[in-house]
Amino acid sequence: MTLLARLASDVQLMFRRPPRQQYGALCYRVRNGDKLEVLLMTSRDTGRWVIPKGWPMNGKCAHEVAAQEAMEEAGVKGSVEMETLGAYTYPKVLRDGVRVSCKVQVYPLEVTGIAKNFKEKGERTIEWVSFDEAAGRVREPELRHLFLAFKRKLTDRLSAKAAKQIPAE
Repeated sequence: MTLLARLASDVQLMFRRPPRQQYGALCYRVRNGDKLEVLLMTSRDTGRWVIPKGWPMNGKCAHEVAAQEAMEEAGVKGSVEMETLGAYTYPKVLRDGVRVSCKVQVYPLEVTGIAKNFKEKGERTIEWVSFDEAAGRVREPELRHLFLAFKRKLTDRLSAKAAKQIPAE
């Protein structure tokens, strides 16, 4: 590598910003004992299918931010896990037009209730779909992977729970 090429590479690295951190909730429910559903909603700006997510908040842990965003954006509340499922990245255009990379840590939230009124009601389309349908709708490959990996984890949990409930002969 020439000195000029190396210098150009170093300058480029100096101006590259690290991804901005966000926290998101993978909101799910189990219906009829074994039917798994996940919540998807549209983004306000582009209309693409996303999960509830938002910026860090003073005084709140990451999983608490994810739960609050789920309530504000989709009107769902429930039990959020403290351990992350993983993360995905996506490009975001800020209000001033600057394009940044965002990294979203995702926390599972088992939905136990749905509010009639919430902060962003009417600003988004909200749908409950299968995990496979959700994986097909989202644009981010890493989020797609999180949906399918969590589906396997939940399926295993439900199978283990069902096996414990079967009385031994």
